[in-house]
Amino acid sequence: MTKKDIKERIEKLKKEINHHRYLYHVLDTEEISDSVLDSLKHELYKLEQENPEFITPDSPTQRVSGKPLDKFKKVEHKVRMMSMEDIFDFMELEAWQKKIKKHSPHSNFDYFVEIKMDGLSASLIYEDGLLVEGSTRGDGRVGEDVTQNLKTIDAIPLRLRIPKDSEIEKFLKTFKDVDVDRFRKKIKDLSGRIEVRGEVFMGKKTFAKINKKSEKKFANPRNIAAGTIRQLDPKVVAERNLDFFGYDLLADFGQATHEEAHNILKLLGIKINPNMEYCSNLTAVDKFYKNIGKKREGFDYWMDGIVVSVNNLSLFNKLGVVGKAPRGLIAYKYPGEEATTKLLRVDWQVGRTGAITPRATLEPTAIAGTTVSHATLHNADEIKRLDVRIGDTVILEKAGDIIPKITSVLTRLRTGNEKPIQIPNHCPICGQSVERKMLKKSTLREESGAILYCTNKKCFAKEVENIKHFVSKKAFDIDGLGEKIIEQLVDEKLIANPADIFGLKKEELELLERFGDKSADNLIKSIDNAKHITLARFLYALGIPNVGEETAIALSKYFGDLNKIIGASMLDLENVADIGLVVAKSIYEYFREERNEKLINDLLQNISIETNKNITKQILAGKTFVLTGSLENLTRDSAKEKIRDLGGNISSSVSKNTDFVITGIDPGSKYEKAKKIGVKTINETEFLNMIK
Repeated sequence: MTKKDIKERIEKLKKEINHHRYLYHVLDTEEISDSVLDSLKHELYKLEQENPEFITPDSPTQRVSGKPLDKFKKVEHKVRMMSMEDIFDFMELEAWQKKIKKHSPHSNFDYFVEIKMDGLSASLIYEDGLLVEGSTRGDGRVGEDVTQNLKTIDAIPLRLRIPKDSEIEKFLKTFKDVDVDRFRKKIKDLSGRIEVRGEVFMGKKTFAKINKKSEKKFANPRNIAAGTIRQLDPKVVAERNLDFFGYDLLADFGQATHEEAHNILKLLGIKINPNMEYCSNLTAVDKFYKNIGKKREGFDYWMDGIVVSVNNLSLFNKLGVVGKAPRGLIAYKYPGEEATTKLLRVDWQVGRTGAITPRATLEPTAIAGTTVSHATLHNADEIKRLDVRIGDTVILEKAGDIIPKITSVLTRLRTGNEKPIQIPNHCPICGQSVERKMLKKSTLREESGAILYCTNKKCFAKEVENIKHFVSKKAFDIDGLGEKIIEQLVDEKLIANPADIFGLKKEELELLERFGDKSADNLIKSIDNAKHITLARFLYALGIPNVGEETAIALSKYFGDLNKIIGASMLDLENVADIGLVVAKSIYEYFREERNEKLINDLLQNISIETNKNITKQILAGKTFVLTGSLENLTRDSAKEKIRDLGGNISSSVSKNTDFVITGIDPGSKYEKAKKIGVKTINETEFLNMIK
């Protein structure tokens, strides 16, 4: 981009961010998710850092947040409530450390890390141990007096506790840097002003209950928490069952580090998040970040990253403040499941069923732990509904392993140079005409609208995609049969369907471009090695509509034999766990098509299928297992495989329907929940003894 383009982009981003910040902070409403807003702010921050001449005092990066509402008395914070900059990967974390080391090159840097809660920041003022004032952050300098509302939260003590002598001595033995005399005096009399800062939040379970009862549906727990704290009637607040975690202490107890400050809060009776850790270097920080990332879905609260602080308070203060944030503090956030990016182009792809679908190419962006360059637009009707154009700034959504999709367009960021997406009238591969088929209401797809289909039954793209699926890793896993080789073999008429692969001869391959004696020999060996396959992998390889890996495993375990599956009635198929009417119909109809019957017969001339011989010895049949913590002798996947092989079920969450929770090293919240509701817990050794 030219300097002129950069300046225009910055101005548009500022206007867009300010619009959404006003909606959320002043009007208590929102149009986009937090992760989308974070993505816009991150882009603006990076552009300004690279082009500092365009930074202006009114930029959203130069302020903490919006002005407070006028519903409550205003409170001026004696010490400004700061915000923090966001980073999204380890390289940015290293860059942050390099930057702060320039300000104190001879210092030793170690860190304290904790959960970054997705709640509402609050300040609690205690005078001589008694809670006298509670306020919101507001714009960082002036907040709102919500004392009576905060008092309704059980996690916030109305009076700080004085710890026992034994607790004091244990603390002093653990933390050697604290000023002992100062600590002993302050912790015993709690005299003067003590400020505690922390996060007000609502648990996921409470959120679900309230949303179930309420006519107005809230988007997430933070929305309710923010709205609740601003309620004028404390009785309403009390009914909402809010919670609180303390994270900062503004009083001199002789503490020398952030770690000591957190533990002092705990001594005083302030609830703190147990997920915190001292880290001697960035490698340890990143390990904590990844470990929490694995556990985060199990927490009963929303969180979007970790907070990394320079542990030494003297060094932290020495580093000072830049703009709105302390230099010694950074938010290491998990890539959001939504982000913004630019749509560069759209290509139309032909799948193995003949469906022609749009594939968007995007400016690479971090989302849900990966860098995404492509997304689906589903169908032509979806493109029209979104009014999306080439060059648009779009909102991208990704959940788990689901293919990213474009969900909306930020039309206010348009420049006028955006171009409409052309919908094809002919197949982009073979040139034949296309037809539109409406998706049925019973389909598993979430999207509505019509799908374009190539009318050519022998379309080259269909054949290639079908064979690509057949040889993929979760199917026959034939090494050496990549997309280009498959296209070449189909083009040369050596293969027309998956069964033809097993009739390939070395001398035929040697005549082709890209093949020599060794490469031809290697491919023939790979094909020979694939001739023995499990029933589940074989079923998946067939590409039966609506039958993925898990459904193929379920069919294999239930029937144990291919002929039994082929001969199964609709009712028989619906008796398989997690198979409903739509999937059962797909399976039933697939095995009754003449061309599919021929394909299977041709395949069986060259391959052997491993049946489930022990199908009647399902010693874990009907039992549901949940795994938590790290296992010593088994991997998580191998433990799940053993449970499935013996007829058991796997669940990701603990409920009254859970039969066993298998606990490893450092079990998480699932273990605590199991104990609370009376679900039996067993360790790895007990599990292995159970299945002998």
